[in-house]
Amino acid sequence: MRILLLGGDGFLGRHAAAVLRALPGATVLTAGRRPAHDLRLDLATAQAGPLGEEIAALAPDAVVNFAGAVAGSAVKLAEVNARGPAVLCEALSLCAPKTRLVHIGSAGEYGVCAEGSSLSEEADARPVGVYGATKLAGSLAVAGSPLDAVVLRVFNPVGPGAPAGSLPGRLAAELRRVAPEGAEGVVKVGDLSAYRDFVDARDVAGAVGLAVAAEGPLPRVLNLASGRAQQVRAIADGLVAASGFTGRIDESGAGSERSAGVSWQQADVSAAAEALGWHPTTGLADTLRDLWLDSAAPATTPAVA
Repeated sequence: MRILLLGGDGFLGRHAAAVLRALPGATVLTAGRRPAHDLRLDLATAQAGPLGEEIAALAPDAVVNFAGAVAGSAVKLAEVNARGPAVLCEALSLCAPKTRLVHIGSAGEYGVCAEGSSLSEEADARPVGVYGATKLAGSLAVAGSPLDAVVLRVFNPVGPGAPAGSLPGRLAAELRRVAPEGAEGVVKVGDLSAYRDFVDARDVAGAVGLAVAAEGPLPRVLNLASGRAQQVRAIADGLVAASGFTGRIDESGAGSERSAGVSWQQADVSAAAEALGWHPTTGLADTLRDLWLDSAAPATTPAVA
């Protein structure tokens, strides 16, 4: 099996690459903006015809798309998250119509969720910001295409290698910085009272491998999450426990604008269990312990492929 991986330089993409390379008989090719990739590609500017020809020349059995942007101007978000998947779908439809497409979506596409409820794939999508709206547009392009395609809608991924722009990655780095100050150390964060459904990045990678290898068509959208909402404060508590930090977490700092309008999210993951036989296996405490241990290693610079 030949697999073309887009966005393999990023947080989730790196975990998925390891899983894909371990699939029996798999050859993993990569696409991105750096010269080292098998295919030089920027989905923000690519044209469907030439891209389709280049992909067809690589003859992949599956394309996995992790390429995306979580921050930046509305134009950048639209180019990468909305236009990019649409161009990719058109390119595959023109030149490689039998190729399976596994596209990574986001829980941000759902938006507001009633407290105590779980979001199924049939829930109304009501994103509250530009990020969620552009991710939804990209997912709709994939789900509405004639391809053998599936959108894996990932909730809040955590794990080793979490980017510095995320709360877990930023908090781990800050705890490393202030740890020598002991009980006098203070780490400032934003409000941690919202509820989110956290999922280990390695469990997400496992689902990607299952989606690539699955026989027959898959549902158009599948949620990937733990199926349990926890307060965001659990991230701080878990990292404090893993680090042995004895100082103070100050919640008076600025929070995430992207998620401020959503106080509760919890996923129904039964469809992924039925379609893929997938179940999340890593608890949040273990995830945060591994993130903490990984944060001691020299940092790598993630790239947007």
